[in-house]
Amino acid sequence: MSWKEENNQLQKTFLFKDFVEAFGFMAKVALIAEKMNHHPNWYNVYNRVEISLSTHDAGNTVTQKDRDLAQAIDALLT
Repeated sequence: MSWKEENNQLQKTFLFKDFVEAFGFMAKVALIAEKMNHHPNWYNVYNRVEISLSTHDAGNTVTQKDRDLAQAIDALLT
């Protein structure tokens, strides 16, 4: 599934084998987001991670920062 742009956000849901795999993914995303100084909004229940990206400094709209982070997140799974 690709990222969906909706309500001024890039959104994507990721499904994993279990909670440990989902949490490991979130830890990797956190390290990338910190390096980019651009942090996602996310929600996790068991094996499901929902991520929403928007740039708060740009009035909560989608910017190139969001597209770059989305691409980096996707690269974790390839």
